[in-house]
Amino acid sequence: MSRYLLGIDHGTTSSRAILLSPQGEIVDMVQQEFPQHYPHAGWVEHQPDDLWQSVRYCCTTLLSRNQLSGEDIIALGIGNQRETTLIWDKDTGEPIYNAIVWQDRRTAAYCQKLAAEDPQLAARLQSKTGLLLDPYFCASKIYWILNNVQGAKVQAMQGKLLFGTVETYLLWKLTGGKYHCTDATNASRTLLFNIHTQQWDEELLVLFDIPPAMLPGVCDNAAEFGHTQHELLGGPVPILAMAGDQQAGLIGQCCFEPGMAKSTYGTGCFLMLNTGKQALLSQHRLLTTVGYRLQGEVTYALEGSIFMAGATIQWLRDGLNLIQQAGESEALAKEVGIDHGVLLVPAFTGLGAPYWDPDARGAILGLTRDTGIREIVSAGLQAVCYQSKDLQKSMQADGVRPTDWRVDGGMVANDWLMQFLADMLGANVRRSSIAETTALGVAYLAGLQAGVFQSLEHIAALWQQDKLFTPKMAKAQRDRLYANWQQGVKRIQTRNPDAL
Repeated sequence: MSRYLLGIDHGTTSSRAILLSPQGEIVDMVQQEFPQHYPHAGWVEHQPDDLWQSVRYCCTTLLSRNQLSGEDIIALGIGNQRETTLIWDKDTGEPIYNAIVWQDRRTAAYCQKLAAEDPQLAARLQSKTGLLLDPYFCASKIYWILNNVQGAKVQAMQGKLLFGTVETYLLWKLTGGKYHCTDATNASRTLLFNIHTQQWDEELLVLFDIPPAMLPGVCDNAAEFGHTQHELLGGPVPILAMAGDQQAGLIGQCCFEPGMAKSTYGTGCFLMLNTGKQALLSQHRLLTTVGYRLQGEVTYALEGSIFMAGATIQWLRDGLNLIQQAGESEALAKEVGIDHGVLLVPAFTGLGAPYWDPDARGAILGLTRDTGIREIVSAGLQAVCYQSKDLQKSMQADGVRPTDWRVDGGMVANDWLMQFLADMLGANVRRSSIAETTALGVAYLAGLQAGVFQSLEHIAALWQQDKLFTPKMAKAQRDRLYANWQQGVKRIQTRNPDAL
């Protein structure tokens, strides 16, 4: 008899797979990093086979380590880094170009050109998709591949090419090319999907010159997505859920009621607020998106996206060699305190919400002869919290201020960081007992579809708090530190200097 649910979390720098018991307990997890590629300044790519092989390794290793086969798995769910764009040959399954990662900014000039040609375009895009005209999303990436890979445009017009975000590509590989599908959350991140009609938008496909035949079918987050090939996991496993990583995190954090918010601190940082059946249109450059869609019913969310969170610490580790392991950052920050005078603005691939400045570049400010590794590492951690404050203020300006945050992701194990976050937000920060909630969320969804969990209320009862962080910093000090951050951001901005 099948005993476990399998949750896959394909992130930006690594893949994970978890085994979840029907009681909602994580039994085991396997994680593997994969290479990042930077062909030019502002470009970020992944080799598609690296993505597939990392997921395959995590799943097979997890089963082998626990002496299980596919017959022991009730169902699996797939969570994925969103907006990362792949195009592959319909017949051979071979990608025609590397995956262009969500962080990639190569299409900034193209987006600027579209905006200049039609001053009303940005407003129309936001009204239909909830998104902004920005290289972050898939549409301009698809356009770039079709117009820069020899023969791609003709092949696409002939119906020989398929587009997908990572979960669609993984589903294609897992099912041996039998299913070309996405889910409503990932579709809502393409800049091609009307979040109100829940359909691919014909006007937007024409605008970006994308043949409709390339696009996957759009399903609920909990649905029948076929079965894995028998030989992959030692038996066919039903694939019953897919969701973009941040929406999966919203579900993993059990934010099922309007007003509940979660913030994930992984490669980037993503704050997502459940707005219920209302697609709240932001006036302060946040994103309106599909939180989840179940049985055809849509729950919307308001989201703020920060491009560099854990990736900043990864850069300090791998790029500057200031630390050997990310975990060292906590002890270094404790040694210097919070008022060391150094500011790191990590705009390595531009600025995300609420600035949306793809041409901004990073800076370290306030350096003196006394500055050392401790100050720079501490500034990297603090930058994550300042950017979170940016998102909080934008949501407040839109009329919804989350004051109680459920947090997850690899960075939240750092107690110093979580306390500084609570201090900067002036809000309670609740760390989940399970940090990796993306895999948990899609496992929950798969269990919901399989009947393991009876309802969202059943799932919500499983959530547990690990630790509560309450604000201790005086408001005057918080305001002074944040004002310093805002001045630092203005020094590197190339547009929209009055975002906040």
